[in-house]
Amino acid sequence: MRHDESVPPTFRRPAVFAAAAIALCLGAAGCGGDGGTAQARPGPGGVAASSPPAPSSSAPVRTTPSPSKPPASPSAPETGSGPLAGRTVVIDPGHNPRNYLHTAEINRQVDIGTTHKECDTTGTSTNAGYAEAEFTLDVSHRLRALLRAQGAKVILTYDDDRPFGPCVDERARIGNKAGADAVVSVHADGSAAGNRGFHVILPALVRGGSADTSKIVGPSRDLGTRIAGLFVRSTGSSPSNYVGGNTGLDTRKDLGGLNLSTVPKVFIECGNMRDPKDAALLTSAGWRQKAAQGIADGISSYLNGQ
Repeated sequence: MRHDESVPPTFRRPAVFAAAAIALCLGAAGCGGDGGTAQARPGPGGVAASSPPAPSSSAPVRTTPSPSKPPASPSAPETGSGPLAGRTVVIDPGHNPRNYLHTAEINRQVDIGTTHKECDTTGTSTNAGYAEAEFTLDVSHRLRALLRAQGAKVILTYDDDRPFGPCVDERARIGNKAGADAVVSVHADGSAAGNRGFHVILPALVRGGSADTSKIVGPSRDLGTRIAGLFVRSTGSSPSNYVGGNTGLDTRKDLGGLNLSTVPKVFIECGNMRDPKDAALLTSAGWRQKAAQGIADGISSYLNGQ
């Protein structure tokens, strides 16, 4: 699958520590990321959606919560005291585990500013049937707890509270309406086995129709770069070996969730669900907590300007 854009293998000075973290990881043993293969083209929802599997007897998509649930928020109110008090973060859990039951609705075309695309996609799953939408909601709950503990107001675009969607344009509007200081859309990829690692998707400069990312390109790159570096530190995972030239960053202009955003926003593909080694990480509750911590650290660094 082809990517329309890539980013130079350098990082902006405000987040130079992120590049250092990635460089240290790449030079260490056991960081993950075995070998490289041809790129895969992510789908409309930010993941490789080359016909993601619907439930089958061999790969049932689970729609029940994982046995290892994320820790509950420590009795924290919606907002509180702490380094992120007064800040609003929107977390966007990718897809919905019941999208496959509503194909007509999610295939409906919506305006993404420069063109029209599907409302949403089904997402992908591991070969054993662990759904991306289940993964993204689990990590998002963990991330919410971590950010609330620092005093942030946290809004989820979706919390297993609707039969399908929301559509990608609505996901963008939720962040815009909240006046969010940062928005992160959580995903996992569905590429070929052997393609490993994470990458953060940044908005390209887009002006057309209802899309104008000119004011968010710079701050979104800063946010994404910090998340990439601190995701490495928390999880030990390497940047993608098939997207972004080992930078952990990819820039795209075809995602409505980014094109329509008026606030700083990035996507993170936490790993490749179709690679057995990455799948072993993504299905581990302990690793998912580390993933949430890395994303939270990146958001906190961005919001605190550190």
